[in-house]
Amino acid sequence: MNRNNYILECCVDSAESALEAAGGGADRLELCAALVIGGTSPSLALYEEIRKYSSIPIRVLLRPRFGDFLYTDHELAIIKREIVLFKEAGAEGVVIGCLTADGDLDMEQMKELMREADGMKVTLHRAFDLCRDPLLAYGQAAELGIDTILTSGQQGSCLEGMELLQRLCEKQRKEGGPDIMAGAGVTPDVIRKFLEQTDIASYHLSAKRVLDSGMRFRKEGVPMGLPAMSEYSVFRTDGRIVGQAKKILEEHRNHHEPFCGAPM
Repeated sequence: MNRNNYILECCVDSAESALEAAGGGADRLELCAALVIGGTSPSLALYEEIRKYSSIPIRVLLRPRFGDFLYTDHELAIIKREIVLFKEAGAEGVVIGCLTADGDLDMEQMKELMREADGMKVTLHRAFDLCRDPLLAYGQAAELGIDTILTSGQQGSCLEGMELLQRLCEKQRKEGGPDIMAGAGVTPDVIRKFLEQTDIASYHLSAKRVLDSGMRFRKEGVPMGLPAMSEYSVFRTDGRIVGQAKKILEEHRNHHEPFCGAPM
C-alpha cells in the first residue's frame, strides 16, 4: 500500500453533489442516500448515473435503515446482496459495520460481509464510534482486514474526539492496521487544526450547503418526513468548500510526509 498520501473523501447522496465533490478535488466519494439522517444505502441507479460522468473512486455506504447497527438476519442478507451488486457494478469499496447488543463488533456478521467484499476496499463506518472499547474494536478491524475506519473519536464531532483519534493513529503507525479517517464536523478550518495538532492524514466531509427549492407553489404544513425539516430545502455538496479543503491538504503535503497512513 502507498502510505504517503493525504485523502479527502466527500460523502454525497446525489449525482449533483458527487460531481461537485469530484470537481472540487475530492480523492474519493462515500456514496449514500439520506445523508441528512446519517446516510443509508443508495440505489444502484444513483451509482450508475455518477459513473456516466466521473471515474472518481467510490465507496458505497451499506446501511439498510436509520438507527443502531444491531442487524437482524434479514438486514444482514440485504447488506450482503448489496455488496455483490455494487461489486459487480465496479465500486472500489463498501462502507459497513455491525455491532452486538453489548457494543462490540459483531465478528461473525462482519466476517460474512468481508467474504462477500473480497477484492474490494472496506471502510468500517461510525458504528466504530458506538463500540464499547475502541482499542479492542480497532484490533478486531485489523484482524478482519478492514482498510479504513471512519471515526469521530467516539464523540459528537472529530474536534471533540481528537485525543482518541491521535491515539488510534499512533497505534496504526506502530502496529499497522486500518487507516484512521477523521469524520463528523470536518471543515477546511478543522482540517487545518488537525494537521497542526495530529498525524491524521485522511478526512471525510460532506461540504454541504442548503439550497432553496425551485418549487414556486409550496404546500406548507404537510411534512413528508421529520416535521422539523422543510421539504423545500435541498442539501448539496459545495465544490468550493471541497476545493478549500483540498488546497490545505496539498499545501501541507508539500512540506510534510504523513505519519498516519492513507492507503489508496
